[in-house]
Amino acid sequence: MEKNKTNNPSHIVLTSHPPREGKIPKISWGAKTLEERGPLIASMADHAHSNVIGAYAGAYSVYRAVAVATGALNPLHVPDLHNTAPPDKIGPHPQWFEEGKIVSLDPWGHLVGEAFDEYRARGLDVRPTIAVTKAHINMPEIHDAVRAGRLKPDGKILKDNGDVRVTKAAIDPVWHLPSISKRLGVDEHSLRRSLFEHSGGMFPELVTRPDLKVFLPPIGGHTLYFMGDVSTIHDPNVPLACRLHDECNGSDVFGSDICTCRPYLCHGIELCIETAQKGGNGLIVYNRKEGRALGEVTKFLVYNARKRQEGGDSAAKYFERTECVAGVQDMRFQELMPDIFHWLGITRIHRFASMSNMKHDALAKHGIEILERIPIPPELIPPDASVEMEAKKAAGYFVQSPDDIADADELKNVKGRSLDE
Repeated sequence: MEKNKTNNPSHIVLTSHPPREGKIPKISWGAKTLEERGPLIASMADHAHSNVIGAYAGAYSVYRAVAVATGALNPLHVPDLHNTAPPDKIGPHPQWFEEGKIVSLDPWGHLVGEAFDEYRARGLDVRPTIAVTKAHINMPEIHDAVRAGRLKPDGKILKDNGDVRVTKAAIDPVWHLPSISKRLGVDEHSLRRSLFEHSGGMFPELVTRPDLKVFLPPIGGHTLYFMGDVSTIHDPNVPLACRLHDECNGSDVFGSDICTCRPYLCHGIELCIETAQKGGNGLIVYNRKEGRALGEVTKFLVYNARKRQEGGDSAAKYFERTECVAGVQDMRFQELMPDIFHWLGITRIHRFASMSNMKHDALAKHGIEILERIPIPPELIPPDASVEMEAKKAAGYFVQSPDDIADADELKNVKGRSLDE
């Protein structure tokens, strides 16, 4: 093994033949300590020294391969993880150790940078799959809310210039295949075979190495934005506002008005700021599941099909046109989504900004109590998104009834007292 020529002796460059002394540790999923669980090793230099299937940063691993092919990246480079530890403590929480609670991410993924130096010293590639940092966000809609008097800068959560103080986390997916299979109600062998076949045989270990139970899938992960005190986000007595948002690049980034995605995301951020300012917490969960996990190409094809059908775009055929093109209406599999909340130790959401019954029901099934559901305010719905909204209402998406509104008003009164205290 050759150390690199920097002043940091902990930065190690892997050789093409890592030393073979010592056994590759087995993974004990759900163990009560990181040491007992063991490191996840996705060796780039020697796959015989991996104990997982796939590569780190799965969705970007192809770019890494291209960088190696073009000579831009040393294939034996291992990252210098000095000073990369999270600024805030997250976990461990009881859910980390309950069988079946966390199946699609590594709850210890933000802590491995400092914990497994001995393995890196042996030439084994152990990297974080979660990163946590501090940041600010600043969006035009926040300024609009301040001008309208709905938000007021307090210098702590929201600054006078519109900056919002946040902690944010990036999470790469890590799938424990036996637990994923059980969660989805499919046979593990069938799941592994399907993953192998429908990724073009990209991961032969799925069918040749049944002893390897952890898979790093080449899909997008999640980004979390926390407003308030991260250390209390798991406390059911501290009010929590949450927007659970699945990616929509056209709306979220470029302002397309054919859907309500960016307006609802911004409304969720506003609720999170408001709740954090009153002593609670806010959480935005941003999932990389573009176009209901069908992808943006499919999404745009569906847009064309909707606009060109006889009679024009209509709520009655909104989901039907998606199924005609994609073969299915939705592939987001919200059954896996509660893992993020289990990682944070969350058992109660006080204000849930979502109309999706699939999201609500998936959380409720996993024991996460939702006290109030908040649909998008009618005034935030763009005119061109009316077809989408009518289709969702017809499909059974949550819409507040007068009784719901009365209950919500009472809940706000109760929350207001507890927040003021």
